[in-house]
Amino acid sequence: MTAVDDRVRLTVVGEVDSSSAPALRAALGDVLVAGVTQVIVDLDGVTFLDSAGLCVLAGAHRQATELGLRLRILASGRPVIRPLQLTGLWELLDVEQVEPSSGAA
Repeated sequence: MTAVDDRVRLTVVGEVDSSSAPALRAALGDVLVAGVTQVIVDLDGVTFLDSAGLCVLAGAHRQATELGLRLRILASGRPVIRPLQLTGLWELLDVEQVEPSSGAA
């Protein structure tokens, strides 16, 4: 996690599944109530995203909206992009497609 001014960037790597989703949910929950105005979730390093991870992202979006925060989701690879597109979360979350390892802010 990287904090700059009123923005926090949460970099996620590896698999996001039923085993790791609770840790992601907790990290996002902490960040969303930390008094920032923007949270960036960088999924560039994610190699697998299942329904548990999708639920965490949808819940974070809902919480950010309720708190009036901007939640940015960055994705680069098919293992992340495809599940987001198939579920309709790509549009709902307004995911930004970035080049792999681009470090887009």
